[in-house]
Formats: sequence, structure tokens, C-alpha cells
Amino acid sequence: MGYAQLVIGPAGSGKSTYCSSLYQHCETTRRTIHIVNLDPAAENFDYPVAMDIRELISLDDVMEELGLGPNGGLMYCMEHLEENLDEWLTEELENYLDDDYLVFDCPGQIELFSHVPVLKNFVEHLRRKNFNVCVVYLLDSQFITDVTKFISGCMASLSAMVQLELPHVNILSKMDLVTNKKEVENYLNPEPHLLLAELNQRMAPQFQKLNKSLIEVVDQYSMVSFIPLDLRKESSIQYILSQIDNCIQYGEDADVKVKDFDPEGDD
Repeated sequence: MGYAQLVIGPAGSGKSTYCSSLYQHCETTRRTIHIVNLDPAAENFDYPVAMDIRELISLDDVMEELGLGPNGGLMYCMEHLEENLDEWLTEELENYLDDDYLVFDCPGQIELFSHVPVLKNFVEHLRRKNFNVCVVYLLDSQFITDVTKFISGCMASLSAMVQLELPHVNILSKMDLVTNKKEVENYLNPEPHLLLAELNQRMAPQFQKLNKSLIEVVDQYSMVSFIPLDLRKESSIQYILSQIDNCIQYGEDADVKVKDFDPEGDD
């Protein structure tokens, strides 16, 4: 059985930085992971790229040949990937062993994980290839400064959760860049009734029923739980990795290694 993280989130939420830091952390702890680039517009990487969608299709080529803009061109590239799952992806996956750990660095277009079925079909293909997959959803903590933005982020994450139907770990990224950490910490594990009271204060009275329904949805799906990520702290990266490993049952099927010893030579 293989293991995989699907790293998604809005553009600029720190997905590639997360992948790079995760790779460095695993290298330090002598653990092997493979980072896969699924962004056809990516140019520079701070980690070794194990698989690269640009070997299949390039955004620059699509924009030049088809006259599409950046967003339309990227969607075309991802649909082309979907059409080539049985060929390109299957062939690439054959290079990895059953217990290998892959991390897929995805583009930031929200359509890909909200309503377009490309990533849904991608993860279903991985699961057919006997991969346990977890979604890692990154949200920039610098924008979580009030309850309205927090609820907006929860709704986007919930949309991905419903669309992809996979175990979900929600991360507040860039905590090392936040100046007022207390503002953000109030939203790490808030009480639903406090969220509702704050939301009602900030919005017009005619939205109170809508506010109540939104908070109920967030609460029922346990979407008010985010894990902060501070890249300056190895313990922060390790904690998040352990949460993801638990979701995909990483290491549970590993064989117990018995060390040979000589009882006669044992002091």
C-alpha cells in the first residue's frame, strides 16, 4: 500500500513552501518522501521533483498554441492530466514501491477542489492503485483576522471536503509571519455560539438566520478545527505530519524489525 498527501488551498497560501519544509524535515529525520508537482505553471522548486506534470503538458505551450489566458490554460492542462491518468500517471507510479510516500503539490485555482471533478478523479485513480490519500488544506493565517473571513475559509475547505470525500487536515499556514498571534489563536478552536454572536454583530440583522445555518454547518462538520503551522519550529511540522500519518494509517502495516543478537556473547 502507498501513501499520499494532496496539498491544496487558495493561491498564495504556502503550498509549495509547505512541501519544501516537509521535505527538509523528513530528510533531517531520515524519512523518505517524494514531492510531485501538479502545477503546470510552476517554475522554481526548493525540493527535488519526483514527478512533474510539465513533462506531460506545459501552461506556456497551451497559452501560446490555443490563445488561452492563465486560468483557462491551467484548467485545460488539468483536464488533459485527467484524460491521461491511465497512461502518464500510471506509468509514473510504477517507479515507486508499495510503501512509498508521495506528496502532491497542487495548483491554487479554487475550481479544482470545489466543483470541477479533475482532482476527484485524480484521487480516485490513486485509490485504485492502492494509495491511502489525505487532503491537506492550507489557509493563510494572515487573512484570518475576523469571523467573516474565518467562515469564508471554512466554507471553501468544506467545499473541498465534500467534493473530494477524503480525510481532511486543515492547516493555518504562515503562522511565523503573523504579528498579532492572539487574533488568530481565537479561531483555532472557537466555540460555535461565540462565532455566531460575533458574526451577528458584524452583519446586518436580516442575515441572522443565514449566520445561524452557516455556524451549524461548520460545527456539524467539525470544520472549526485548524492546526497552526509555524515553519520556524520543527515540532510544529512534526505534529502536523503525525496528524496526517494517522489519517492515512502510515506505518501501521510496517513489519516489526527483529534485531539479531548472539545470546552467548551478551554481557
